Amino acid sequence: MELRMCSWPEVEEYLKRSNGIIIPIGSTEQHGPTGLIGTDAICAEEIAKGVGKETGALVTPTINVGMALHHTAFPGTISLRPTTLILYIQDFLTSLAKAGFRKFFFINGHGGNIATLKAAFSQVYEHLEALKIPESEQVKCKLANWYMCPGVVELAKKLYGEEEGSHATPSEIAVTQYFYPDAVKHFPLTKEVAKGYPIYGPKNFRHCYPDGRMGSNPALATPAHGQQFYEIAVRELTASYREFLSCS
Repeated sequence: MELRMCSWPEVEEYLKRSNGIIIPIGSTEQHGPTGLIGTDAICAEEIAKGVGKETGALVTPTINVGMALHHTAFPGTISLRPTTLILYIQDFLTSLAKAGFRKFFFINGHGGNIATLKAAFSQVYEHLEALKIPESEQVKCKLANWYMCPGVVELAKKLYGEEEGSHATPSEIAVTQYFYPDAVKHFPLTKEVAKGYPIYGPKNFRHCYPDGRMGSNPALATPAHGQQFYEIAVRELTASYREFLSCS
């Protein structure tokens, strides 16, 4: 169930049987010469909708822009500052908490969001208690990074080995190819790809990773691989969401 496609009476009825909701979050950032700029958001959204279908859970609109400041030396990247994203998450969850939602399950597609989201969760708990929202102590947030699902990691290792890399990876590119086969990009990739450099500012990032890839070979991606990654992620995150709901 997509929240944006519901009417308010439908949401009110939903809250009689569940106080959980799924929130896809990604990023709008460069993904190498052949990756879609919307890769992280696309993957999170499609997998979240898959989990929502399996569980009957509501799925919010996707948070498409995340914390991607280190990618901003590449055209097309849009980023929020960590402080901005924290406040965005706070307002987002406060609105839902006021309506009666208590379990917030974030399906994340971007590693750069992780630290900021964890900080946001801490701030949200304190903020909701300060507002004296009823049952605010029952509010819980869980971060689920789809690309870190054990089955996804295992399959990526089997298919790509060390060429999976850590950004503009063939696994995430494959998922976008599965859902948008007509948008597959073809661009020559250099055989050598940078890897192992620490992440600092955007100019330094582009200097260290000139084409935007981090040890990855997205040329290995196929739509068929993407279907496999999608199905594994949906299966494992469905189990994780159900377990999350059952926790008191």
